[in-house]
Amino acid sequence: MATAASDHAALMDRVYRWQRPIYDLTRKYYLFGRDRLIRELDARRGMAVLEIGCGTGRNLAMVGKAWPGVRLHGLDISGEMLRGARKRLGHAGTLALGDATGFDARALLGREGFERVMLSYALSMIPDWEAALAQAAATLAPGGSLHVVDFGDCTGLPRPLRALLTGWLARFHVTPRLDLGNVAARLALEQGLRLDHQRGPLGYYQTVRLSR
Repeated sequence: MATAASDHAALMDRVYRWQRPIYDLTRKYYLFGRDRLIRELDARRGMAVLEIGCGTGRNLAMVGKAWPGVRLHGLDISGEMLRGARKRLGHAGTLALGDATGFDARALLGREGFERVMLSYALSMIPDWEAALAQAAATLAPGGSLHVVDFGDCTGLPRPLRALLTGWLARFHVTPRLDLGNVAARLALEQGLRLDHQRGPLGYYQTVRLSR
């Protein structure tokens, strides 16, 4: 019997099988806040950086350029997307196929703790996104930080444009996580983390930083 994770993996492969070649070209027009997240990583040489839901490897490649000397790691549930990531990163990163809601980092990626962990527009595509957020926080090394960017409430946009965007995102199985701030606050309390939650321009995107 297929599991929820295998069902989601199959869905993601179907979605991205034809989108993968054009993914980065099209997403730059509406996945805002990703470059800000990378600029604010404050990663130093020798640090291990993990992106959960790494997709085509675009963000990891940019992290490598922005923060030379870091060790890049990526996890994705879609084998189709990892094909592109492996092509882009080559031997510059360690990549693995896995479920964001529960994975053995040592078995898949060769280590247990990461100084920086990223989730970039991934939670809005993961059905059990709260479990994925908790798992991401659990992979942090002492002194590490988890950086999240994803869609916000978009209340600064005109109502017709907001409705159009919501409908467009739904076609790609994307659901903005409007309760992200509250869930992150609860997780911070449970795991003893420091929380910084910010709203991007017009509420288009939101960022969360959880620091151990």
